[in-house]
Amino acid sequence: MMDQAHGLRRLFAASKTRFVPVVSNPRVMGAGVLLEGLCAAFAELNLQTLVVDAGEHSPAPSELAQVDLSNCIERLSPRVSYLAARGLPLRHINAQGSAAAFLEAVAAAAPEADVILLHAPASELARVVASREVRPLLLADTDPLSVTEAYAGMKWLTQRAGLMVYSLLMACHPQLRVATRIAQQLHSCADGFLGAVLRDWACLDPRASQHAPLTPELRHLARELLLASPPGSALDAASDATPLRPARAVSSPFLAAH
Repeated sequence: MMDQAHGLRRLFAASKTRFVPVVSNPRVMGAGVLLEGLCAAFAELNLQTLVVDAGEHSPAPSELAQVDLSNCIERLSPRVSYLAARGLPLRHINAQGSAAAFLEAVAAAAPEADVILLHAPASELARVVASREVRPLLLADTDPLSVTEAYAGMKWLTQRAGLMVYSLLMACHPQLRVATRIAQQLHSCADGFLGAVLRDWACLDPRASQHAPLTPELRHLARELLLASPPGSALDAASDATPLRPARAVSSPFLAAH
């Protein structure tokens, strides 16, 4: 494990920014803890992470955000910065319906960031994502409504942005059997109804001590998200990005079952 981490540190030492889209889920009570855990995993690799928080329950952005994003970024720790950004992606939509310019603006405002973690609804992520070479992270907990919401986000991004590979982070104790059943259910529905893949998953107990060591599963998930996002790929494709047309609706008994 240490050898792998050392290799990744060297690999990312001189890299450009990586983009990790996180699908917000208003049904998950411990979403903030999940984002903190992911940032901690990136920090172990000596990476600077900027959390761009544009979720449904996120704070409203500063009035300065329209003119100077850099002054709206708050330093939370030596390795983590935070930008309140609810509604900001939609302020950067071009004539083709793409909001990919928002990613460029954020990267310009935080040139020191190794990772831009954009936490936003699936409908907004679909307009921002300009590269198919990223892996969205779904959030859920053991509440069936949160699992339904996670599947709905996957369905939206599959149909609107053509993203076919996902990871899952759940707010629950890692040893709960129901967590395995939820992951298997999402994997089965993704494959059977969307043609998508749930590649990996991990759990983070929101009640655990802040100083508790990260689980191997969470470390693995963080590494996979980074490796799925080539350096600078999302930014390189941002200038001429155009959202895909909506695909034909796909019905699924998964939603009806919950």
